[in-house]
Amino acid sequence: MFQHPGDSNISKFQVSEFILMGFPGIHTWQHWLSLPLALLYLLALTANILILIIINQEATLHQPMYYFLGVLAVVDMGLGTNIMPKILAILWFNAKAISLPECFVQMYAIHCFMGMESGIFVCMAIDRYVAICKPLHYPAIITESFVVKATVLMALRNTLTTIPVPVLAAQRHYCSQNQIEHCLCSNLGVTSLSCDDRTINSIYQLLLAWTLMGSDLALIFLSYALILHSVLKLNSAEAASKALSTCTSHFIVILFFYTVVIVISITHSEAITLPLVPVLLNVLQNTIPPVLNPMVYALKNKELRQGLHKFLKLNTKGN
Repeated sequence: MFQHPGDSNISKFQVSEFILMGFPGIHTWQHWLSLPLALLYLLALTANILILIIINQEATLHQPMYYFLGVLAVVDMGLGTNIMPKILAILWFNAKAISLPECFVQMYAIHCFMGMESGIFVCMAIDRYVAICKPLHYPAIITESFVVKATVLMALRNTLTTIPVPVLAAQRHYCSQNQIEHCLCSNLGVTSLSCDDRTINSIYQLLLAWTLMGSDLALIFLSYALILHSVLKLNSAEAASKALSTCTSHFIVILFFYTVVIVISITHSEAITLPLVPVLLNVLQNTIPPVLNPMVYALKNKELRQGLHKFLKLNTKGN
């Protein structure tokens, strides 16, 4: 009945909603995952809100590096909030249904936030490069105006380049199968259900991943390679240690973020169905960075640690 995608009767069978089945292969006990996922989400919200409060309250943190960290905190909260309420609703209340428009909006938001996270990593890498390699020019180059312009540029880049993802997905015909073996609306997971050709969707997905993320990753590695080269030439061991300490914290979160992106891209391109591992990675990609980023920066950054201690001390006295 559905062998001819071009048939005019296809629109008659267009599904009205998708069913997010959750984690493939473990449906009978996947609800046990709700506790760690909920804790991760609450931890991410708490940690990132704390980062924003500390940056706002501490005058010594009113610097470009911390402004970028504040933007990253907002993006992280958006990244987690975009998917986690729906995932918890699936695991707790079996609320698996999601309308097509809601699914495409979530798909768009996932790509926007992921691209924005990648873009902010680039901005932070450039900030550290100028601070360490061109310290005398840093106040003139990395200004508040630079932070605003860089953030707006990245926001425009990601909101515009990701529009075709849900638009192309919405143009497919979903006429027979509506069960998605996933707990979020991933582009390739959704379009794999279409009754017509989805080649253009797969091509644009890979193009977006390897050009947008690929160019960001190349710029980041170039920045840190130049930083490492500059640090190794420093005569002061203390200055070199401080520079490396700052960059190490950045590199930890960046390495995790892009490693998962690359693994997901490879597994999606190699397999038509979505096994458990890629689905878990996809969820962790949206939940671990929002927790990891503030933790790593807070632990590795002396000024942030001092701000956190002061904030907690004030609140303890107030109570």
